[in-house]
Amino acid sequence: MERKRRFPINLYNRLEEKLKSRSDNDGMEAAKDDAPAAEEKRIKCPKCGKMVERARVVKHKYICYECGGYFRVKTNNRIRMVADPKSFEPWFEDMEVSNPLDFNGYEEKLAAAREKTGLKEAVTVGRCKVFGDDIVLGICDSRFMMSSMGHVVGEKITKAIERATELKLPVFMFCCSGGARMQEGIISLMQMAKTSAAIKKHGDAGLLYCSILTDPTTGGVTASFAMLGDVIMAEPGALIGFAGPRVIKQTIGQELPEGFQTAEFLVEHGFVDGIVERDELKKTIHFLLRAHQSAARSRAGKKSYADFCEDTGKKFELSESLKEQTWNSTPRTAWEKVKAVRQVDRPSAVDYMEHIFDYFTEAHGDRAFSDDKALIGGIGFLDGQPVTVIADLKGKSFEECQERNFGMPLPEGYRKALRLMKQAEKFNRPIVSFVNTSGAFCGIEAEERGQGEAIARNLLEMSGLKVPVLCILIGEGGSGGALATAVGNEVWMLENSTYSILSPEGFASILWKDSSRAQEASEVMNITAQDLKRLGVIEQIIPEFGGAGEDTAAAIAGYMKDHIKEFLTKYDGMSGEDIAKARYQRFRSF
Repeated sequence: MERKRRFPINLYNRLEEKLKSRSDNDGMEAAKDDAPAAEEKRIKCPKCGKMVERARVVKHKYICYECGGYFRVKTNNRIRMVADPKSFEPWFEDMEVSNPLDFNGYEEKLAAAREKTGLKEAVTVGRCKVFGDDIVLGICDSRFMMSSMGHVVGEKITKAIERATELKLPVFMFCCSGGARMQEGIISLMQMAKTSAAIKKHGDAGLLYCSILTDPTTGGVTASFAMLGDVIMAEPGALIGFAGPRVIKQTIGQELPEGFQTAEFLVEHGFVDGIVERDELKKTIHFLLRAHQSAARSRAGKKSYADFCEDTGKKFELSESLKEQTWNSTPRTAWEKVKAVRQVDRPSAVDYMEHIFDYFTEAHGDRAFSDDKALIGGIGFLDGQPVTVIADLKGKSFEECQERNFGMPLPEGYRKALRLMKQAEKFNRPIVSFVNTSGAFCGIEAEERGQGEAIARNLLEMSGLKVPVLCILIGEGGSGGALATAVGNEVWMLENSTYSILSPEGFASILWKDSSRAQEASEVMNITAQDLKRLGVIEQIIPEFGGAGEDTAAAIAGYMKDHIKEFLTKYDGMSGEDIAKARYQRFRSF
């Protein structure tokens, strides 16, 4: 499964062709509408500097066909890219403009911007449809005083979010700004708090707020509504930062390195969920709408897992040979299982996810420091039911193992997982966690960034989640690093997986001062699935049909899928409080 650090292409299986044709038609409409206004035949690309044909750039959604660089997009063109034709209804267009500080020449500057752009202000808000679904849409336009945030901009955004809350609609905000509007001074600064407070009320109502960061997004907008999305996307190459390069250089004399403050930089550093290309923008918005409708449907009374399913009658059937293998598997010793789960070719969570979920899209970052590749998370669809998926990944090659830190999460990995699980709770999505780690990473950087606190916080928050949580150990389960994503209503283990207080080597070293006695330690630690089922630590053992490998991954995944569906049906109609109480009682019994 390819997982680029951008929102994926081909998000849909059954709807892809229909969505593609609609998107292509929208693009053609945009090109046709813009053509009469285009006197110039060629324009200069802001990225590569080449002169390119304007008509071709328009047809490609304002992307340079020479270098792939993104042109900035006018408000009307952005609406055509996103909204269903003729569905956009603008709101609050006639708000009174004032000069709160009586700044000399400000009214004239506003009048000039209105005449030049045809806009009333730097932001346009309203209601529209995206493939038939209603959303509230906001678009910032850099042509209007660099889309700086004055009191009218703040008021329009706030009023739009407040109305969205009343109408129970999601909000998608295209952000672009040079920051606060200097001519309005402290009044501009207050818009940061005002818009943020409106987003908080919208979120408390269980509604989706997404921000899409375009070039440039800086200053007070970055430090308020731009970075508060449940999902934060960014266009490729967009400049994003609090203080822009010029401000940093003039204030403290620092020259920023190449690639700093780009969208790609922010993904790597955990601040953005992913990069979305314009060809996939409308489909990605529709995907996010589907993925976050679970809460609304449940509140409407459709609480059964079957209400979300597109094909609930389909059931995985084991072949006769696999049934035979299940009963004829050669028993393995604990040490043999320890060695087996450490094999680099043992199926990973991604190998199983390909067979369990209709599709999966990864979200990135802890919104604080980095995107830990040892622990991934995102949204998957299980026969139409959106679920949040968390998974440890070790890697399949030496290079990937290094990139993924051999499956040992850092604090930011656990914080990313917690962010996504809290988001799942907000939108009433069940959580499935695939655990496969030898333990949390121990090292200077982990200690500096609070490894212990990150694990403890996960244990605290997971214990109270008001959605069903299923945890499946598919390989190693090592110490608190594994437990940090394994506080579930139920915990399952693959037949030959292990789950232990620490590695057998560490156990032998601590108790017997001799790590070479690891094999002996493994036999007395009670670390196998069979041991833990007997002790009541897990609820179910998943058969491996002779051993987890490339030839059995699909069968194991099929078995898991059927039982995951059965798990979900157990919680049909159960309140969030009862779900959390059941999890509390599960761990209280140990």
